[in-house]
Amino acid sequence: MSAGGPPVLPPPNPAVSFPAPRVTLPAGPDILRTYSGAFVCLEILFGGLVWILVASSNVPLPLLQGWVMFVSVMAFLLSLLFLGLFLSGMVTQINVNWNFLDFAYHFTVFVFYFGAFLLEAAATSLHDLHCNTTMTVEPLLTDGQYNINVAATIFAFVTTACYGCSLALA
Repeated sequence: MSAGGPPVLPPPNPAVSFPAPRVTLPAGPDILRTYSGAFVCLEILFGGLVWILVASSNVPLPLLQGWVMFVSVMAFLLSLLFLGLFLSGMVTQINVNWNFLDFAYHFTVFVFYFGAFLLEAAATSLHDLHCNTTMTVEPLLTDGQYNINVAATIFAFVTTACYGCSLALA
């Protein structure tokens, strides 16, 4: 205490001054009973299908489909992590604004997945383009690769729509 002045208060304890984590979604298995939890499950399911379908087409256009693979694999893994944090209840232990993080994550992945959907659609549209190999002119995509890419394009659109719905709910 200083002479003649007001008493000096000790600094606040940093452990007490942090606000509690802000989350409006339930933690634990109850997350699966919400629309947000259901959309995250659909994102994982359809995103995994995009990843599998693009990989099974032998990636005939690596410049276009490489980005689709990157986005689908990263979104798949991050959505698994996101769902795992909610299922395990860790969201109540980690001091983060989960509402903002949910919005920012789904906005970012929605933008990237929309671009990946457009690239996959562009790769699929090149089916009738013929390329000149050493002696013969062959189509860029075989019929099997074309069919797989059509399915991958459809599922990429559905996955993009799921991320858009999650973004709207966030």
